Amino acid sequence: MAKHVKFAAVVLCMLFSSVSYGFEHFITRQGSQLFDGETPFRFFGIHAPELHRIEDDARGKCEADRRNWGQYFKLPTRDEQENWIKALSLTGHKAMRIYVLSVAHPDDDACGRPVHILPPKKSGGMPVLNETAMVVYDQMIALAEENQLRLILPFIDHWDWWGGRKQLAAFYGETADDFYDVKSKTFQAYHQIIRQVITRKNTITGRYYYDEKAIMAWETGNELKGSTQAFVASTARLIKQLAPHQLVVDGNYTAITPGSLNNDDIDIVSNHFYTNVGNNSPDTVYRDLAAIGGKKAYLVGEYGLVPIEKMRTIADALVTTSVDGHKAVGGFVWGFRGHRHNGGFYWHHEGNSGYKSYHLPGFAEAHANQELQVTALVRHTQARMDGKDYAAPLAPPSAPVLRAVDKCGEIAFMGAPLGRAYRIERKAKEGDVWEVVTPNFSDGIVDFNPAETPLFIDVSAPGLTGAFLYRVIAVNESGESPPSNTLTWHAGQCEKAAL
Repeated sequence: MAKHVKFAAVVLCMLFSSVSYGFEHFITRQGSQLFDGETPFRFFGIHAPELHRIEDDARGKCEADRRNWGQYFKLPTRDEQENWIKALSLTGHKAMRIYVLSVAHPDDDACGRPVHILPPKKSGGMPVLNETAMVVYDQMIALAEENQLRLILPFIDHWDWWGGRKQLAAFYGETADDFYDVKSKTFQAYHQIIRQVITRKNTITGRYYYDEKAIMAWETGNELKGSTQAFVASTARLIKQLAPHQLVVDGNYTAITPGSLNNDDIDIVSNHFYTNVGNNSPDTVYRDLAAIGGKKAYLVGEYGLVPIEKMRTIADALVTTSVDGHKAVGGFVWGFRGHRHNGGFYWHHEGNSGYKSYHLPGFAEAHANQELQVTALVRHTQARMDGKDYAAPLAPPSAPVLRAVDKCGEIAFMGAPLGRAYRIERKAKEGDVWEVVTPNFSDGIVDFNPAETPLFIDVSAPGLTGAFLYRVIAVNESGESPPSNTLTWHAGQCEKAAL
C-alpha cells in the first residue's frame, strides 16, 4: 500500500511540475536589448490603456464636471479584464503598456467616477490609494501572468483626462508645473505614490508588486514632456531601489531627457509618435536610435491616428531599422477597447480626427477605421519581431457567455476573445434539436450603445409558446467554440432570465 501511495505522489508531482503557473524570469536588459531568460524579447501590439479603468462611453460627458468635457469612468469587471487580456495574448501580444493611475478631481463624486489616487486625509498630508480601484489593479496583474502578458505600468499623467499632475498639485495649492520641481510638495507626493504602489501586496497573488514577474517595467509617467534630468534621475533611482528586478522606462515625450542615456537606473527610453507634434514618421525611429547609441533599449509606447499605409511604414521601421546593430525593442499602435460585460464592445473616439478605437480580432463593420487592415498589420509585425514571415493562424475561439434572454427575445452575451461571428441557437426545453436562430451574427457593431439598442433580438420569439433554451457559439476562420451556457426563456413572460 505504501509503495502505491508513494508512486501516486511521484506521478502527481511530475504532472504538476510540467504545468506552467507563471513566468519563470523577470524581463532583463543587456545594452539595447531585452531578454526573457536567454531569449531576446521584442514585441508589438495595439495599446490597451483601460485594463484597470474604463471610459464609460455609453454615458458620455458628465454634465456635473465643471471642465465641460469630463467624462464618466468606471472599473472593469473581472470578466471584462480576463476577456480583454485573453484577446491580447491570443492575438500574439507578449507585452502591453496600460494607461496611468488616475488622480482625484473635485467633481468625481458628482460624476460617480472611481479613481486610484485619493486626496490626503489631512491637509498637507500624502495622497492615499483607493483600495477598491487597486484590487482591480491587482486582478489585472494576476490575469496578465495567467495569460502570459507582460505589463508596462506608468504612474502619473502629464495631461488632465484621467486626472494627472494638475490634479495632484491641487492637493497642495501648487501648479501643474510644480510636479516637475523636485523641491515641491507635489513631487514629494508623486514619490510617495510610487512607494505605495511598488510596495503594495497583491490581494490576488499574495506577492508584493516588486516581486511580480508580470510587471515588466515601471514608467515614470505618461508623456511627461516637462521632465528634467533631476526629475528623471531622482524618480528612476527610487523605482530601482524599490523594485531592483523590474525595468524603468523614462516616460519623457518627443525628446530624450539629458542624462538619461548615462543613468544606470534607466533601462528603456520611450517616445510617442503623433502628427500634432511632428514626429509621426519612420524617420523618427532612426533619429531616436542614433541619439540613444545603443546605451538603452528603445520603445515607441504609442503611435497611430494615421492611414494604414503610413502606419505600416512605421511598423516596418520598428522591425528593421538598425543603427550600429541596435533596433527598437517594441511598439504599440493606439488604441484598443474590449468587450462589454453584457455584450458588444466599448468604443473611444479620438476627438474630431475621425479615428476610433480598434477591437480584436478585427471586424469588417469598422471599415472606416481600417480595423481589419490594422489588426492584420499588428499580427504580421508581431511575427516579424520574432523573425517569422507570417503570423500563426488564430486559435478557435473559447465559449462566449450568455448573460440574459429578455422579453420578446432580446439576447445579451459577452463575446469570446477570438470570436469574429456568432451562431445563436434555440430549442424547446424538452426537445433534442437545436434550431439556428441566426448563423452569422457579429458583435462588432460600430459605436454600440447598450442603453439605446439591444445587442440581438430573436424576431421569431414572439410567435412561440412554451419554454425554450438558448445558447451561443463563437466562430472564426479556424473553427468554432464550445457552446455557451444555456438560459431558459418562457414565451409570453417578460421577466429576464439572468446568469
